[in-house]
Amino acid sequence: MLKHIGAFFLAISVMACSNNNPQTSQDTISAGTIHISAEETFKPILDQQIAVFKSSYPNSNFIVEYKSEIECLKDFKQDSTRMIFITRGLNKQEEAAYKNQLGFTPTFGILAYDAVAILVHQNAKDSLFTLSDLKKRLTGENTQQVVMDGNHLTGVVRFLKDSLAKDKPFGKNVMSADGSEAVIDYIKNNPNAIGFVAMNWIGDKYDVKQEKARKYVKTAMLECTLCAEKGLFAQPSQATIGRGEYSMSLPLYYVLKENAPGLGSGLLNFMSLERGQLIFRRAFMVPAKMSFQKRNSMVN
Repeated sequence: MLKHIGAFFLAISVMACSNNNPQTSQDTISAGTIHISAEETFKPILDQQIAVFKSSYPNSNFIVEYKSEIECLKDFKQDSTRMIFITRGLNKQEEAAYKNQLGFTPTFGILAYDAVAILVHQNAKDSLFTLSDLKKRLTGENTQQVVMDGNHLTGVVRFLKDSLAKDKPFGKNVMSADGSEAVIDYIKNNPNAIGFVAMNWIGDKYDVKQEKARKYVKTAMLECTLCAEKGLFAQPSQATIGRGEYSMSLPLYYVLKENAPGLGSGLLNFMSLERGQLIFRRAFMVPAKMSFQKRNSMVN
């Protein structure tokens, strides 16, 4: 009798626990909900990619938070997201740590290439820069006002620090704005300043908002360090990024931790194949997974 009573209460207890912790349905490659953390640098293009994916797969839901690169990596480490978009891949130490923690290594790779654009006012007289010029401004040797995207370590800030400032700290003339859109607004209202943003915030000729901004700001030209002829300068564009003529290209990396096909894998496949790569191309970025070349043909 006592055994039956004990079994009865054990069953009730298990049922109560099950009701308090309902099992959520697992997402698939085309349906479900996942959280994504993404570098704010890539917001315009990622919004486009996700909108087109959702138009084909309406049962998919992406909760995307745009933030600095360092915050994206924190989210990934703390398991609050299983997919991030940043400007670099994982290093060997990070790969080993995740392998030890998860039992498998997250995948990562480049989806497309953007550029770090030098932003100046439309009326600015100085719109030609060498890498040495930019370093002097970033380190304060030249005290011209410089503005960049964010108070934390964003992809653009890390790129400028690693590639140009290097071992020197930023000068007192360098200030942080609250995101890329704020950088553009600052240059609009401060004709003597220069700013740095990802090209996909200002270079999409089909984007009405960006077209309006280009009435007040423009991208400066940067010395071509790979050109055989010295003294050449290049605007950031698909052609100059692809040929290596524009010196400050910026890769868009995905980092994904799924050991079984889920919604993150579905989005990754979409962005890696023709439709997703064409969206990058249409936004004037350089697709990394597919090459779209024009071929001459003869029609009889």
